[in-house]
Amino acid sequence: MGFSLFLMVAAGLLLGTSAKAVCPVCAVAVGAGVGFSRYLGIDDTITGVWVGGLVLAMSLWTIDWLDRKKIQFNGRAFITTLAFYALSVLPLYWMGIMGHPGNVFFGVDKILLGVLVGSAVFLASVSWYEDLKKKNGGHAYFPFQKVAMPVGALLAASLLFYLLIA
Repeated sequence: MGFSLFLMVAAGLLLGTSAKAVCPVCAVAVGAGVGFSRYLGIDDTITGVWVGGLVLAMSLWTIDWLDRKKIQFNGRAFITTLAFYALSVLPLYWMGIMGHPGNVFFGVDKILLGVLVGSAVFLASVSWYEDLKKKNGGHAYFPFQKVAMPVGALLAASLLFYLLIA
C-alpha cells in the first residue's frame, strides 16, 4: 500500500502538468495525508475534520475565483463543491482507506464523519466571521480573524473527537 501510494504520487509529480484547482494529485495528497496521520496514530475522525475543512475551503476559494473571473453556469457552486468532495473522498474509498466496518463511530465511517463535521464546523465559523465583520462595519475585530476563527473551530472539533474517543 505504502509503495504503491508513493508510485502514484511520484508519477503524478513527474508526469503531471501544472497544478489545477481540481487535480488528481490533490486527491492523492489527501490520501497520503490520511495515511501519514494514521502512521502518527491520529484517529481518523480527527483527520477527517481537517480534510472536511480543507475540501470546503478549496471549494469556496474556487467558487470565489469563478466569481472574480465572471464564470457563470447553472449549479456552479453545487457542482464545484461536489467535484471537490468527490475528488477527495472517493479515492480514499477506492484505496481502501474508507469503508471498513470496524472503523466506525456513531455507526458512520470515521473519516466520513470527520469530513462531515469538519465541513459543517468550517462553514459555521466562516458564516460567523462574516456576521461579526458585518456588525463591525465591514472590519475584522483582530488581525487574522478570518484565519483564526475557522482554524480555532477545527481545533475545537478535533479536541471534542479526541475527548470522545479517548
